Amino acid sequence: MVNKKSDAENLLKEIINGIENVKGDKIQKLDLTEIENTPCDYFVICSGNSNTQVSAIVSSIQKNVSKTLHEKPYHTEGLELAEWVLIDYVDVVVHVFQNQTREYYNIEELWGDAKSTLISSNY
Repeated sequence: MVNKKSDAENLLKEIINGIENVKGDKIQKLDLTEIENTPCDYFVICSGNSNTQVSAIVSSIQKNVSKTLHEKPYHTEGLELAEWVLIDYVDVVVHVFQNQTREYYNIEELWGDAKSTLISSNY
């Protein structure tokens, strides 16, 4: 039997490692599992300083998850401008923002009912 919770936790770990590998900033995990009718179980939100860094973060996440867990995202969007890139792994959705775009949309506030965890970076 597949344990969905441990699968999601492994995916979260590899996503966060991918972000930290290229010095993504302000990494936050939102646990949506206690909220009804959510699009996924978890959001991971992070910031980059430029479209180049946002693209590098996205690439690092995808390579890390693919290499370690052999999973590809269901859908990715926003890479053209790289101001806000969404990577959909079904149970976990990653939002990679440029700083000013993250402040503008403030999705952490929109999902204020979620259990929020700030991830302290290793660098």
